[in-house]
Amino acid sequence: MITSEEASYISSQAYLPEHVISLMVLLSRGEPFLIEDYLVFSKEDGVIFVGYPLNRDFSLIRCERVLREVMETFRPESLRFIGPQIPSFLLEFCSERQTDQYYRLDLAQLKIRHSLFRQLERAAHEVSVERTKSFSKEHEALVEEFLGRKNLTFRVQELYKAIPYYIRHSESACILNARDRKGRLCAFYVLELEAKNFNIYLLGVHSKKHYVAHASDLLFQEMIELTRDLGKNEIQLGLGVNEGIRRFKEKWGGIPFLQYESCEWAHGKSRTLSMIQALEGKL
Repeated sequence: MITSEEASYISSQAYLPEHVISLMVLLSRGEPFLIEDYLVFSKEDGVIFVGYPLNRDFSLIRCERVLREVMETFRPESLRFIGPQIPSFLLEFCSERQTDQYYRLDLAQLKIRHSLFRQLERAAHEVSVERTKSFSKEHEALVEEFLGRKNLTFRVQELYKAIPYYIRHSESACILNARDRKGRLCAFYVLELEAKNFNIYLLGVHSKKHYVAHASDLLFQEMIELTRDLGKNEIQLGLGVNEGIRRFKEKWGGIPFLQYESCEWAHGKSRTLSMIQALEGKL
């Protein structure tokens, strides 16, 4: 578990969404631990190891050593590792691997292009934007529509499915809605606001049934205004995911700033034993 002193330290040092305790606890349903400078979330079916040290001083050797301690302490039946680099011994056990980059937006450096301003002006005549904390049946229907037409990875689908629970139990979640002239929900964003130095864009959804051009851009502009209202100058935009999402984030000035590697391995006590034996033999 995390002590109050550790929670204060983590809050002051956080620089990624995975460093925000309340967010990760609700999404993973795991219990947080701080081991040296690494966050670990232990849950019934395994462990999530966040391989980005809070002091930002990443060392693969140190990361492997702390991971070995975690494996020997928790003896999990599954492991999800995320970090800037995957320890070599994990690669032979991976059942799923992903490579990407984190994106962020520095509002102090933000420069919006004139063409984007014109798009925002046109959309503003068709769409109204509101801030709320309520996740309604409208949102559920829009997520169902969105998931039905998108070929998303299992991990991304799980994030969307976890959002209703997260919003109901979070004190720092925020929803930005875009409604057309008939009051129909045509798009929405989900944000996490707890971090001291930045806001987090968790996900966005837009409708094809009630599509309004550039409604998502209006929500992005509202997200920037909300971040400034809270006295912050940075938005964590998450991963690139695919070319379309990368282009959208880059259009607004988002830049890749940190390498993302993830590795998962299958459930089972025998797999855990094999992993421990590999750790003992190779580290």
